[in-house]
Amino acid sequence: MDIPQRMTSLEISQITGKPHNDVLKAIRKMEPAWKKVNGGNFSLVDYCDSKGQLRPCYSLDKTECLYIATKFNDEARAKLVLRWQTLEKERMERTAATKLLATDADIMSEAERIVGQELMRNNQNADGCITISDIAKAMSMDAKLLNSFLCDKGIQSWQRGQFRLKPEFEGRGLAQDRLFVYYSKKGQQKTRSYLVWTPRGRDFINDLVNF
Repeated sequence: MDIPQRMTSLEISQITGKPHNDVLKAIRKMEPAWKKVNGGNFSLVDYCDSKGQLRPCYSLDKTECLYIATKFNDEARAKLVLRWQTLEKERMERTAATKLLATDADIMSEAERIVGQELMRNNQNADGCITISDIAKAMSMDAKLLNSFLCDKGIQSWQRGQFRLKPEFEGRGLAQDRLFVYYSKKGQQKTRSYLVWTPRGRDFINDLVNF
């Protein structure tokens, strides 16, 4: 629900450069006429001054504020009008942002879009790469067997739950890391990487197997 914007007499004093006591006097002087027409007084609240003491001030909506401003000079009125324009613009922007992400589904969708963009950016180097399963399939081999073969040949090794190239084969354009998103048992979103092979790496494996 959109909460109506309000401004205190203290804020009016700061915006217009008028002493707060003068603003209070103007409000009190105009309050009887407002009550007669509108049927209610202005809202009186407290604020804490620099000495830590509670002092009275008024809290006004836009209509009440601009009504009080009719007693100010042109420059003071202009400052208040511009300030209200800024407040309303900020409120509209907040409302628009809230509508864009109105439900949990919308929020999740937006989060997934952002994660997807980040994955695409990080996986650019892996574009056109092939998984070991695809290479094995094209060679009529089992992927597990092909991985074991590459380990035996000292090309890769099993490290922390995934296959990694041995240091002497890194930087030769044979393989890249590809990121993917997964969810833990507790529903936490996480990312991991796995090794994919470039066309050059695929040819290297083919030559190694057929040697």
